[in-house]
Amino acid sequence: MAHEPLLKIRNIDVFHGTFQALWDVSVEVRPGEMLALIGANTSGKTTLLDTISGILHPAHGTIEFAGKDIGRLNPYQIVDLGITQVPEGRRIFPEMSVLDNLLIGSYCANARRCKADNLKKVYGHFPKLKERKKQTAKNLSGGEQQMLAIGRGLMADPRLMLIDEMSLGLAPIVIDEIFKVLKKIKERGTTIFFVEQNVKRTLQEADRAYILETGRVALTGAAAELRENDQVKKAYFGVEACT
Repeated sequence: MAHEPLLKIRNIDVFHGTFQALWDVSVEVRPGEMLALIGANTSGKTTLLDTISGILHPAHGTIEFAGKDIGRLNPYQIVDLGITQVPEGRRIFPEMSVLDNLLIGSYCANARRCKADNLKKVYGHFPKLKERKKQTAKNLSGGEQQMLAIGRGLMADPRLMLIDEMSLGLAPIVIDEIFKVLKKIKERGTTIFFVEQNVKRTLQEADRAYILETGRVALTGAAAELRENDQVKKAYFGVEACT
């Protein structure tokens, strides 16, 4: 892994109207890693992903991607630079076919040039999508819809993929399958920054993690270290620290 961060967030404050959702948040995402963002509901996780994606803009602080300041860019400009987001709830186009949902992901100029190759990669990761490419997306199972959402994100040919609550409502066997695919995506060179409610599983799969509490970074470190952290055990695993 390169030492220079791919994404560098420095001391950002983010508001929803007059409500401050993030306070002085700093995060670094390293090239080629699988980084997790952990926290309770309303801790600011989705707000952070939306700010990276350009849906929201920081009131203070900076966001740099590959050395470029992206803090005031629009979402389509950020996608062009190589960041794509798989939103919570999948948000596929239910009345369109699986194939058309995927092709929408390749609308930016850089992705259009390698659309055929990316579609082949998506089908390689998710053979079920190839089998169902003519099927209407609303008729897919929940797990298949999540695969479709991730596949659509891959069609943008991203350097960094943001994934929000990917396991929500899915069976454990489907979650296992998706994590296996994410590891393959990472091995092919795409950096992954994901939000996940299942903290124990997250800290088994991620390289590193940040923990948000009420809009502030409370802890960060290697996933293996956080699994043994007494504060994490108490807050997320229901384990009291030994005295």
